[in-house]
Amino acid sequence: MECKIFFGDVEVGKTKYQDIRNPYNQKVVSTFPVCDEGDSFEALDIAKKAFLKNKEIPLSQRIEWLEDVIEKLEEKKDEFAKIITDEIGKPIKFSLVEVQRCIETFKLSISSAIEFGGETFSSDAMPSGRKVESYYKREPIGVAVLITPFNFPLNLIAHKLAPALLMGNSVVLKPTPEAPRVAYELVKLFVSSQKRNPNALSLVYGDAEVGNALVASEIPSAISFTGSVPVGKIILKNAGIKKVSLELGGNAGTFIDESANLEEAAKKCVVGAFINSGQVCISLQRIYVHKSVSKKFSQLLAKETNSLIIGNPYDNNTFMGPLINEEASMRAMNWIESAKAEGAKVICGGKSEDRVFYPTVLTNVTDEMNIVCEEVFAPIVSIVEVEDFDEAIQKINNSPFGLQYSIFTNSLQNTKKAINEFECGGVVINDIPTLRFDIQPYGGVKLSGIGREGPKFAMEEFSQIKSVVIC
Repeated sequence: MECKIFFGDVEVGKTKYQDIRNPYNQKVVSTFPVCDEGDSFEALDIAKKAFLKNKEIPLSQRIEWLEDVIEKLEEKKDEFAKIITDEIGKPIKFSLVEVQRCIETFKLSISSAIEFGGETFSSDAMPSGRKVESYYKREPIGVAVLITPFNFPLNLIAHKLAPALLMGNSVVLKPTPEAPRVAYELVKLFVSSQKRNPNALSLVYGDAEVGNALVASEIPSAISFTGSVPVGKIILKNAGIKKVSLELGGNAGTFIDESANLEEAAKKCVVGAFINSGQVCISLQRIYVHKSVSKKFSQLLAKETNSLIIGNPYDNNTFMGPLINEEASMRAMNWIESAKAEGAKVICGGKSEDRVFYPTVLTNVTDEMNIVCEEVFAPIVSIVEVEDFDEAIQKINNSPFGLQYSIFTNSLQNTKKAINEFECGGVVINDIPTLRFDIQPYGGVKLSGIGREGPKFAMEEFSQIKSVVIC
């Protein structure tokens, strides 16, 4: 399927195209145009001009636009799910879940937009003030550049796109090069809608050249990026004075204490570690287990891991498909070999076969190993035995990342301790740190990023405050 550029409402082709191959069977599943910085400038210029008109369009009309897209997406659920599986190898049952979540994110965004606004403030709060009519309101910020990753190529677009458009902004979207068609088909739904805001949405493709041109331009007022820490640092360096929100890497950890339901914890930890082949920013990578239950939990986790159905992503029973490409698979194997050389033990997995990297559990892991210090972004999880929860907190927090952490416990004291002492953007009790609800404020601290997603919170990123005083 050939993708095209969208310069506002106009669909445009190019002379040079690049193929996308399915990670599992290597069949060509889509082609997309190779863009350059000139395409970035063209899209930004159109967005700038469109904003002058579209910012005056009432919210009700923007809601009708998104509702029209929702209706079309409902009709094309299976088609969109197959495209996701085609391009990134996500098991089809989870691709269907992603499409449904995208629809729900759109609906949540509409609800948030209706409730989102300003409030009054007390101008006479201090003796130097006086009583007048005073309030602030929220206005669209202008042109927003959205840069999205491959691992959730539809729903992570939704988390940026719907709040940005509903606020009245114009948008230039640059999706991941690994999944261009799912973005193209989604943008087509927006652009083909009779309810659309004219030229409010453009679509370009590319890597560093295109991305840098979008970010460094003086036209955008907001940049929203989900991806790696190195690229996030480049964006901050090049963006200048703009609103920048970054959802970057993670190294999610959990603690299993002696009071936890071990069987339930093992079942959930397998999902947290291996769903989407571990290619999730909040993928469970480190499991700290109380020494009194460490051996039993390790056995349970290995048993649950070995029961997973892996392989063909088009099979409805498959839990885990391939990594995004061969480079990712080789990198994962290097992580394991390095850990083994330092004394770690592989109790299941640790191999790659037929383009699928087997879910891997490691024990005898120490704090100094890269396998627990860095973000792995692969189906690898490490078990670390600890004396108590205090030691676990110290080890979990000893990371440059801080996205989400969790604890499995029946202790109220440990629950409160986790909530108050984990250094992260989100804490989960009695479930995996990989748990995310689309309505929640989602984001991290330290190198995990700046800002929050979730429709209501993204609207804060895509708006600016204007205070009003009527004397």
